[in-house]
Amino acid sequence: MDTGAVVQDFASLSPPYLLFLGDATLLAAAKTAAGVHQWRPEHCLGQLRINEGNVDLGLPDMTPAQASARGAKTMVLGVANPGGVIPESWVPTLVEALANGLDLASGAHQKLSSVPPLKAAAVQFGRRLFDVRHTDQVFETGTGVKRTGRRLLTVGSDCVVGKKYTALAIERVMRARGLNADFRATGQTGILIAGRGVAIDAVVSDFIAGAAEWLSPDNDADHWDIIEGQGSLFHPAYAGVTLGLIHGSQPDALVVCHEPIRDRILSVDYPTPPLLDCIAANVAAARLTNPNARAVGVSINTSRMEGAAIERAMDQIERETGLPCTDPIRHGPDRIVDYLLATS
Repeated sequence: MDTGAVVQDFASLSPPYLLFLGDATLLAAAKTAAGVHQWRPEHCLGQLRINEGNVDLGLPDMTPAQASARGAKTMVLGVANPGGVIPESWVPTLVEALANGLDLASGAHQKLSSVPPLKAAAVQFGRRLFDVRHTDQVFETGTGVKRTGRRLLTVGSDCVVGKKYTALAIERVMRARGLNADFRATGQTGILIAGRGVAIDAVVSDFIAGAAEWLSPDNDADHWDIIEGQGSLFHPAYAGVTLGLIHGSQPDALVVCHEPIRDRILSVDYPTPPLLDCIAANVAAARLTNPNARAVGVSINTSRMEGAAIERAMDQIERETGLPCTDPIRHGPDRIVDYLLATS
């Protein structure tokens, strides 16, 4: 084992995991831990909360020593805080994890290896540090050259509307049907779930399209890359990341993710775009590198909706767009997959 080192081979992350929830009081702040727990529950042994009564994923509360004794191999920092930093208040607990034989994995902007006590402890105790948002991979600029295989990309009317969950749900259903499909992670949570990928928002802007091409290379004619989308063309902060990902992914199919009751773009005072405008803009952007790109479904996030309101929203969207609409978590993505396969 390459001990005391910063590791770029994310596939070598060793479960089971102890999920570090820190001092998070909102589930949204612990979205990385929640995502890993939902999609890889068999890898999650316990949780570590600095203050009881904060976010609770329903896993046993454990100290690093207890988790190690029960077989945990890695502590995953499952908290996303403003700026993506590692607070000094967390450091003693992280050092304690290293001292008890656990590797550390983090999707924060700040690297674990940039915190001197953590780097020193990793060397002292022979443990590994995984900074999954960062990669040493050298990317080329995008070429736009047509690649073999097929690709589906999730896009959104805004951020945090379910692009990752939609892609994972589609991959799961396609694989269950015996289809040749792979989820391609473009964010830190997706990488921790899949064990591979590239955090596209950490790539220098000139190389985003090239990174997306690297992520979904030539493949068998019947193979589907199910690519996790990021940001939104309609978000003034993140539209650049989205556009580069669209061009590099060269998608044959787009699934548009949307929260029906959201009327403002997150964190800025911009209106959420009309759904038809969102679909048209994403398809137009995708046709730069794939003239045959098309929308094949609308995935809605109904986590803040109930009962009849959900059914009304789905019916309205299907009438408006002519595309299948579903909440992939509540109802599954089968209708979208059926439509994709029937029209491919």
